[in-house]
Amino acid sequence: MQEYVNKILNELKLKEPYNPKFLESVTDVLNSIIPYLEQTPKIKQLAILERIVEPERVIMFRVPWVDDNGNIQVNRGYRVEFNSAIGPYKGGTRFHKSVTLDTFKFLGFEQTFKNALTSLNIGGGKGGADFDPHGKSDMEIMRFCQSFMSELFRHIGDKTDIPAGDIGVGEREIGYLFGMYKKLKNSFDGALTGKPLEFGGSFCRVEATGYGAVYFAEKMLNSHNDTLKDKIIAVSGAGNVAFHVMQKLYEFGALPVTCSDSKGFIYDKDGINLQILTKLKKESHKSLEEYIKFRPNAKYTSRDKFHKTRNDIWDIPVDIVMPSATENEINLNDAKIIVKNGTKYVIECSNMPSTPDAIKYFLENNILFAPSKAVNAGGVVTSVYEMSQNASFAPLTKEELDHKLKEEMKKIYIDISLTAKEYGYEDNLVVGANIK
Repeated sequence: MQEYVNKILNELKLKEPYNPKFLESVTDVLNSIIPYLEQTPKIKQLAILERIVEPERVIMFRVPWVDDNGNIQVNRGYRVEFNSAIGPYKGGTRFHKSVTLDTFKFLGFEQTFKNALTSLNIGGGKGGADFDPHGKSDMEIMRFCQSFMSELFRHIGDKTDIPAGDIGVGEREIGYLFGMYKKLKNSFDGALTGKPLEFGGSFCRVEATGYGAVYFAEKMLNSHNDTLKDKIIAVSGAGNVAFHVMQKLYEFGALPVTCSDSKGFIYDKDGINLQILTKLKKESHKSLEEYIKFRPNAKYTSRDKFHKTRNDIWDIPVDIVMPSATENEINLNDAKIIVKNGTKYVIECSNMPSTPDAIKYFLENNILFAPSKAVNAGGVVTSVYEMSQNASFAPLTKEELDHKLKEEMKKIYIDISLTAKEYGYEDNLVVGANIK
């Protein structure tokens, strides 16, 4: 079966020379499921893998909009509807200046497997635009969102494709997008999730990815006769996922001591102060450098002072590493430092934050590693409950949703752990997640 997988990968490399992240993701998944392929020859006979690695539909379009100075700007929008085998496409919308088609193909591919790990009938998709909301006025963001939706609306629907938020797309942006969708379709339905509560949104949706990651982590540690209580934890990022990871870690008695943004990172040995973080990042939108004005014993390291070949946030010795920022933020050099520091667990909270060679190094050195497609499934789980509420007009309480989220994340851990053991790879959650 290795020869069969190599054949698919070689053919894909010829088709996708400009999509390295997508190739990286496909290579990781296909190589990890060889034990399953050897026991299931029907997969090869029916060309299932050849179909899985090809998105069902790729939509790319221009997004013209007018800035506050009256100048016309043009961005590029995307929606990759990757797989609808078990349900309508479901996945986030990312607004960031760095995104390309490669970004959304790899995210859509990963989303397909992530969504399949839940007990819910949803397929995989992803989309967004190379638009940077930072520094833009509310009116500029509104005009961009309306222009973006004026094309996207014809491709989505509550039983077809249901986008959500992601990096650069929060409740504000989803509200603007949904308002335009509703106007164009003349329909109030669950075609987008992550909406503000007053527009049919759900409790716990904002917190779900971060909270779900911590529920997964606690179950993982419990299965190894361990607990989050009193653990020192390195978290990257300072956005929605990172914030709620840290918030829930405190509830479990753990101590998150780092966070980061695009300009650098904070190390606070007494624990990251979430009130200060809220003031800086959510209210004032300032750099983390300002944090040390409030906490003089904390240390700020500017990104321009990082080592050229690694991310210095991982130099801090901790019990658990929980990357919560963006993809490929842990490379092989970072992995070696993490292992050298005696870290026991690496739990991915953001989308694919570790490179394949870093993951391989973790597994070879007995690090208990949890892949993002399992750990950060909480967001999509809660999104489906939002869809259900929109369809029935019967909202669930915050307590009910939090309980459902907790139980779903525990179930995902149990399922992938048992699957890994079944195929002879006990504690290898990468194999378990990809096969399951």
